[in-house]
Amino acid sequence: MSQQLGHKLNQGISPQQFMAEMTKNKDAFHANYEQFAWPDAELQSFYESLGNRDDLRAMIITADWCGDALRSVPVVFRAFEAAQIPTEVMIIEQHYDLIDQFLTLGGRSIPMVLITDTGGHLLGKWGPRPKHVQEVMIAFKEANPDREAPSYQDNLAVARQEMIRRYGEAADYTPVVLRELQEVLERL
Repeated sequence: MSQQLGHKLNQGISPQQFMAEMTKNKDAFHANYEQFAWPDAELQSFYESLGNRDDLRAMIITADWCGDALRSVPVVFRAFEAAQIPTEVMIIEQHYDLIDQFLTLGGRSIPMVLITDTGGHLLGKWGPRPKHVQEVMIAFKEANPDREAPSYQDNLAVARQEMIRRYGEAADYTPVVLRELQEVLERL
C-alpha cells in the first residue's frame, strides 16, 4: 500500500464534530457510542498499548445516513480513542476524490477506515463492514450484475435484511470489528 494521502490530512472533521452535526441516525449512533463496552480485557489492552505510538493517523470516510457506519464507526471511534490515534472524519459527499480510490466491488461503500503515517502514506485500511457481513453483498453483486433487472431492488432488500441479521446486536458485532481492525493494526 504505497498510496500517498497526505494532501487529505487535516481536511476532515473531528469525531466529536461529526457526532454533534449528525442529522440522521443521531440518537442511535450516540447510543452505540455511549453504550460501547470492551468485549474482553485483551482487546482493550491491545488498543491501549498503541498509545505509545505517535506515528499513526486515521481517516474514516463515512456519513450519518449509512447503516453500516451506525454500527461500526462508534466502535472504531472508541478503539482509536483508547489507542490515542488522531482521527478525522471525511464526509463522503465532500470527499468523493478520496473514496473513489477505495471502491468496494466497484462502488462507494462506507465506512472506510484508512490508517496512515504522519506524512499521509497509507499503511492499512478496513471497511466497509465486517467480513462475515460483506460476504452477503459479494454474493448479491455476483448474482445480480444488472442493476436495471426487475428483481434487483427486491433482491437488494433481501440482502440488506440478511446483512442486518448477520450484524446482530452490539455485543455480536463489536468484538468482530475490533478484531478485524486489530488484524490491520498488527501488520503496521
